[in-house]
Amino acid sequence: MRTLRLMTVSAPLNCNAPLHGKRILLLVGGSIAAYKSPEIVRLLRAEGAELRCVLSAAASRFVTPLTLQALSGEAPRQDLFAAEEEAAMDHIRLARWPDALLYAPISANGLAKLALGLADDLGSTVALASRAPRYLAPAMNTAMWEHPATQRHVAQLRTDGAYFIDPEQGILACGENGAGRLAEPSRIVEHLRLGLGPQDWRGRQVLVSAGPTWEAIDPVRALTNRASGRQGFALAQAAAERGARVVLVAGPCALPTPLGVQRHDVVSAQEMLATILRILEGGRYDLFLANAAVADHRPTTSHAHKRRKGELGESLAWIANPDIVATVHESPHRPRRIVAFAAETAPDIASAAAKLRAKGADVAIVNDISEGAMGGNENACTLVCGERVTSLPLQDKLCLSRALLRALDPCLR
Repeated sequence: MRTLRLMTVSAPLNCNAPLHGKRILLLVGGSIAAYKSPEIVRLLRAEGAELRCVLSAAASRFVTPLTLQALSGEAPRQDLFAAEEEAAMDHIRLARWPDALLYAPISANGLAKLALGLADDLGSTVALASRAPRYLAPAMNTAMWEHPATQRHVAQLRTDGAYFIDPEQGILACGENGAGRLAEPSRIVEHLRLGLGPQDWRGRQVLVSAGPTWEAIDPVRALTNRASGRQGFALAQAAAERGARVVLVAGPCALPTPLGVQRHDVVSAQEMLATILRILEGGRYDLFLANAAVADHRPTTSHAHKRRKGELGESLAWIANPDIVATVHESPHRPRRIVAFAAETAPDIASAAAKLRAKGADVAIVNDISEGAMGGNENACTLVCGERVTSLPLQDKLCLSRALLRALDPCLR
């Protein structure tokens, strides 16, 4: 058996989050949704971003400057004509400082000012003077959002290059139900991750399989496993953050689709394989991350109606499912690289990697699931690429996914 050379990699403290070290200027506009701005600040700081805030006069009625100062570590700017700050034309320096300008929330009035190039307060002046990419998260009454004038301003700002984080449907502060709710702070952060990520995988097409499969005995009973899908979904998110076009094929799991990822839901191993082959026929894929915990077998018979307890019998006849990695390897539309995963309770790295290579995988990832990684929030794994072995320690599954993709880079050349 081939001798493997072990190289241990430590997890970075910052999780290599796309927003780590990014300078973000948050403009808080005059909407009641301004009360959510402290949560936006908190989440961005947790990602390692540097924050400065500009608070409009109307916004200060909903959130105090002291709150934003405590969370951001910087006193928010409020006054365009503050003598001490503007002696050195500070609004221009402030406009040049950020990597991105986030206006959240921005009101109908704020959209009108930006679209028309008006600059009559600090926020609108900085927005007009800044060359940084602009992320606009509107919040207002549904009628205001749908008004033709507002939509003209939105269309103009899109043409001018602004990136919109569109408002969500729901119950508004006025009690009406419709579009106009500020996007959730976590969703706003997701948009920034995609926009400000490294983009070094732009142009790559990545296919990811995730979650368990459900091999039905009848409509309520099945052969399945404890996989939650979290690791596969995290891999899809990490690839999207790096600019790849990502398609996710997910077995039964209740997880939100990562932003920027196209999702296909399946149930059984046969359905997963058929979906993957159909997707591969549609274009040349650079990478297949075969992370799904696919059932090895299925019942020989699946009943259309629920079986009574006495009808189940004492034994179950089953048949082997097709091996997805091996089938994809033999496909005329084989991706350029196949990365296969093995879940083991007492892993023999060399044997597990050899098993995956025999199926046609270019890279093997071996997970030790003896400590509850399957279905949990954390995971550790060992990557085998040729004779190079990289051990990634226990960490949050999204952090692990980012580290794993970095470790894969030399294997994809």
